[in-house]
Amino acid sequence: MNNQTIESLIETAMQARKMAYVPYSNFAVGAALLDGKGDIHAGCNIENAAFTPGICAERTAVSVAVSKGVRNFTAIAVVGGAVNNQPAEDCFPCGVCRQVLMEFCPPSFQIIIAQSPQNYRIFTLSELLPHGFGPDNLSN
Repeated sequence: MNNQTIESLIETAMQARKMAYVPYSNFAVGAALLDGKGDIHAGCNIENAAFTPGICAERTAVSVAVSKGVRNFTAIAVVGGAVNNQPAEDCFPCGVCRQVLMEFCPPSFQIIIAQSPQNYRIFTLSELLPHGFGPDNLSN
């Protein structure tokens, strides 16, 4: 993946973050998911007064893509932090998001954790979810 693609993903995640609905935590997260065709699917976190029905940005992006029939992904960029502030810390996918990514992505899938287009780190899914349980574990 080249620098231009990484920067585009991060910038898309930063734009998606602006759409987050976070009246309870005030912690906005944006995600930008790159599919195998080079298209980007954005998502933001959406909270709920009951808390557990809320959905993370990463799962929103996956849901948007899957609802369009897309199931082949290359990378995702994740940017998060307090509302009205530039991200100052890394924001990693939660365990549920890592498990959802495992459903659709190979262990080599790239996860870009960013604070800006110039400040990021890249991990593989297998680094963030070692010994993950996925569809291949259910094969007969």
